[in-house]
Amino acid sequence: MKVDLSSYNNSWYQPGSRVKRLLWYFVNELFFKSGFFPISGLKVFWLRLFGAKIGAGVTIKPNVNIKYPWKLSIDDHCWIGESVWIDNLDNVTIESNVCLSQGVFLLCGNHNYKSQSFDLIVKPIFLKQGAWIGAKSIIGPGVTVHDHAVLSIGSTASTNLEAYGIYRGNPAQKIKERVIEN
Repeated sequence: MKVDLSSYNNSWYQPGSRVKRLLWYFVNELFFKSGFFPISGLKVFWLRLFGAKIGAGVTIKPNVNIKYPWKLSIDDHCWIGESVWIDNLDNVTIESNVCLSQGVFLLCGNHNYKSQSFDLIVKPIFLKQGAWIGAKSIIGPGVTVHDHAVLSIGSTASTNLEAYGIYRGNPAQKIKERVIEN
C-alpha cells in the first residue's frame, strides 16, 4: 500500500459554520495576528464574542493566532505570549495562572500516517493550573500538562507531563521537580 492523498476526505470534520469561520478569519488577522492592536481587553472581547470562555486578568500579546475561539477556554490570570499559535482543531482548556511563552504552538490535530488516505486525527489539549510552557515549545494532540509542570524552551510534549515536573527536549523528558518558593 502507498499513501494516496487523492482519497483524503475530512468532510466529517465540521468545526463551525462557514460564515462564522470566515468572520473569525478576518477578526483574527486584524486584531490577533497583527501587531497593530496590542490591547489585551479588546482581544478578550472578540474571543468572548466568538464563543471562547475567558476568565479575568488574561493577557494576550501581539501576533497570536487562534484557529477556532469557540473551542477555547482560558481561566483567570493567564499569559498568552507573542506569536503563540493555538491550532485548536479540538478543545483547548487552559486553567488559571498558565503561561504560554513566546512562540508556543498548541497543536490539536495530526494525520494518521498508517492510513492510505492520511486521515485527520484531532484530540484536545489540557493545560492545568500553574503550568508554564517555555518559548518555542510544542504541545501535541491529546496532551495534558498537569498542575505546575514546566516544559522548557524549544521542547516538544507528545505525552502527558506530570504535576510539578520540569521537562525538556524532543521528545520531552522529565529532568527534575519544580519547587515553588514563597
